[in-house]
Amino acid sequence: RAVPKEKQRSVDIIEKNCVYGDTKHEVNVYVKVFTNSPFLVCMDLARSQEEVIDPKYLWIGPDGKNLEGQMYVNLTETGKLMVMGFKESMSGAYTCSLSHKIIETTTQEEREMFEAYKFKVYAYREADHAYQVFVRFTTKECELAANGQFFEELQKILNNIISDLTCHIIESSYKCHSVKIPKQGLLRELFVSFQVNPFAPGWEEVCHQVPYDCGDVTNMRVQEARDRIGEFFSKQTYALKHEFQTVPTIHYMDNSFSVTRIDSCRPGFGKNDLTHKNCASCCVVCDPGTYSPNNEVTCRICTRPRVKKYGARSC
Repeated sequence: RAVPKEKQRSVDIIEKNCVYGDTKHEVNVYVKVFTNSPFLVCMDLARSQEEVIDPKYLWIGPDGKNLEGQMYVNLTETGKLMVMGFKESMSGAYTCSLSHKIIETTTQEEREMFEAYKFKVYAYREADHAYQVFVRFTTKECELAANGQFFEELQKILNNIISDLTCHIIESSYKCHSVKIPKQGLLRELFVSFQVNPFAPGWEEVCHQVPYDCGDVTNMRVQEARDRIGEFFSKQTYALKHEFQTVPTIHYMDNSFSVTRIDSCRPGFGKNDLTHKNCASCCVVCDPGTYSPNNEVTCRICTRPRVKKYGARSC
């Protein structure tokens, strides 16, 4: 995810996986953790289309050190920089100084020119997903002891359906309400809500089998869990219509299943659609002076900013 503002449209056509500098402003680049960054080009788009005489490039990393010869970078002879296996700690300012000569056609006089290009490179992760589910059942009376038993049983069934995915049902609750239906009398309904969560006990072991960022795998698992639960409720509709002679006292209400996605970020990451417009749905590494200790989606500001590093989990 590389985004030097409006220019990117035309850039994409010229060279894939390259981000061009801009002498007027810093270019923001977002790199998914454990992947390689795109090539950062030590020129702007216009300069890269021209002949450049005796170019020399000096790349300086976030720690102020020269990047030439560092193990974790790929630096080409044409001044392009790729940072490999990107980690939170690699986030920060990457600056390139370009020097080149201009030779006057008539006098063959040489002049040395200098330009500086700044990139701000941020590590990001995809958000972790969980799903909030709402579903309704009709019942005979709100005071029925069977309502609580039914709710307990329902949780067990749902947990069984998804346990092999190391997902589980959390924050489940229900309330009973009297509902007046148009052209009908009063119905008693159980309003059930729960969350489908991908971090059931044992999820870390599943993660250790994955050699890279396990967020993608976690999100695939929880999506599969959501689909299975959706299918379970649609089967209830079918059963009520086709399989029961007498409708059970407590039964699923057709089309009452609704689901919304909840995003959370890993500690040290947060979302900020103002600072990171071009990566608004990403969990971007917390800036120095901010931290995130838990799975919320925002980086908090340190009261006494001693934190100088990216991705802090405490102040």
